[in-house]
Amino acid sequence: MSVQATSLSDLPPSVAPIDQFESDFLAHRKSMRLNWAIGSLVFFVLFMLTAWIGDFFKVTQVTTIDGAREWRWIISAGLPRLGEFVVQTVPTLTWENLGADLANWFWRWPIWMQLLLETILIAFMATVLGVIGGFVLSFPAARNLTPNKYVLWVCRRYLEIARTVPELVWALIFVFCFSVGPMAGVLAIALHATGALGKLYSEVNENIDMRPLEGVKAAGGSWFDQIRYGAVPQVMPNIISYTLLRFEINVRASSIIGYVGAGGLGQEFRTAMSFQEYTDLSALFVIIFFTVVIIDYLSEKLRHRIIGMGERT
Repeated sequence: MSVQATSLSDLPPSVAPIDQFESDFLAHRKSMRLNWAIGSLVFFVLFMLTAWIGDFFKVTQVTTIDGAREWRWIISAGLPRLGEFVVQTVPTLTWENLGADLANWFWRWPIWMQLLLETILIAFMATVLGVIGGFVLSFPAARNLTPNKYVLWVCRRYLEIARTVPELVWALIFVFCFSVGPMAGVLAIALHATGALGKLYSEVNENIDMRPLEGVKAAGGSWFDQIRYGAVPQVMPNIISYTLLRFEINVRASSIIGYVGAGGLGQEFRTAMSFQEYTDLSALFVIIFFTVVIIDYLSEKLRHRIIGMGERT
């Protein structure tokens, strides 16, 4: 509810400006409280509806230790099972035989290292292709830079389709087309990354200062010249940040899509789950975790050096 501004000339002589201000403030405050109450009610209803659809209120039968069957809330019944799974994934490690225990835990490390390298290369190749596609399409997909509304509509719909379909689904499609292997993984992650990065890049483009582009246009520059000399220098720091972040995300994604035959460590996850080798799952998780930590550290250092922060710290 908006508050209509009232000029001093419209006020009755008996109404002081301070009284009018207090009256308008109270009305605005009342409107804000009403809007907040309505918004909170809508949020609560949607939250409860989502929880009900997601079976958060479901009651199920469980078997107790003595073999009896009882009805329990599904969350309280399932949390102990989560603890059992975590316990099964933790290996037995002792100080006396730590080396032997670690060797037994990472018993397939030569194969896992090969697949880890393949995973990183899949993520790298997919990121390169995704950056190229997202970068090129981000300019016609930005409202302030697009040549016309038809190009804007086509580019935005393509980016939406590319990022709406999950990587696993794209991987299944490309495995069907090109058989199992890293190529299917690269294409799946690259297509999804194109949609995601194109969206992020286009939002950065819509926040740029248009005066440099107007200067290039006034000097006789074409649309490509305006983008090259007016837009790209402004958006490059954010482009680099989003690109490095996407590479980290793609490393995690490439370690999962192998589950459907698209290369990488994902096939080892599938094997470990099929044979119930839970300690292998925890070993693979540790490998991926430290890989992501190292990539995140190196990406931060590289980004700071590129944008000039490395010289100041």
